[in-house]
Amino acid sequence: MPEISRFFGIVVQMYYADHDPPHFHVRYAGQKALISIENLAVLRGALSSRALGLVTEWAALHREELMQDWILARAEAQLNPIAPLE
Repeated sequence: MPEISRFFGIVVQMYYADHDPPHFHVRYAGQKALISIENLAVLRGALSSRALGLVTEWAALHREELMQDWILARAEAQLNPIAPLE
């Protein structure tokens, strides 16, 4: 699963040819979650409130880039890295 960003110990990834709805995977300190790109809701799993806040802030800034990577992942093409939250 390609890593598209990493910040504050949070790892953001996408699977190739993954199922709808468009989403990304997050790992942080043993926690895992799938986050919707469209509305930034947690689809599965859970993150601490602090980690979820950071992920939501980052994703809101990069929603268009996340959708572009989603399209690339569905086509099994190379994904583009996305700048971390600073």
